[in-house]
Amino acid sequence: MRARLLLPLLLLSFAVTPSFASFSGKPESPPSPAPGTTPEASDQKTARQQAESWYNDAYDDVSKAKDALAAEKPDAKKAAKLFKRSIERAERALEFDKTYFEALNLKGFSWRKLGNYPKSLESYAACLAIQPDYAPAREYYGEALLESGDREGAERQLVWLKKLNADDLAKQLEGALAAAPATDASKTGKAKGDAKTTGATPGSSSNDPH
Repeated sequence: MRARLLLPLLLLSFAVTPSFASFSGKPESPPSPAPGTTPEASDQKTARQQAESWYNDAYDDVSKAKDALAAEKPDAKKAAKLFKRSIERAERALEFDKTYFEALNLKGFSWRKLGNYPKSLESYAACLAIQPDYAPAREYYGEALLESGDREGAERQLVWLKKLNADDLAKQLEGALAAAPATDASKTGKAKGDAKTTGATPGSSSNDPH
């Protein structure tokens, strides 16, 4: 009699066991990304792919910062935070790929917008050391040089742009050179000559958000 009662209980235990096994094998939830990381960067990707993920995020920050400055009520404080975060993300991209010259160019742009010209110029120079014919960096480098008082350096970048046949970028830098205050231009003694050559009056395009 006792054996008859034990048999159904034994069969019942076999029937229940698989359901418990399924719970014991359930994978743990993936850990949350560390502060300052993005889901894209935490995935298992090649070093270049991770660099590109960080660069894309940095680029988005720059775009948002420019929008903040161009808004009806410019928010310089928000823009500054975004430019700083862009630099941090560009640096993360460079940790994965030290030859990522676009990330160096982005750092140069952000430092320039933050008013730190030494670091901006350093970033542009590093970018162009890797990729000398990268025209966008030549134009931005020229503007940073001009804004920091080195008109001759900016003019050398203009020569580069013309050599690279980057006509649109050359025109932008020419406009910046023409709009530069006379106090900067006077360092080379070409203030009047530049204005006549370009047909522009110094200061005519100083409000161009570039």
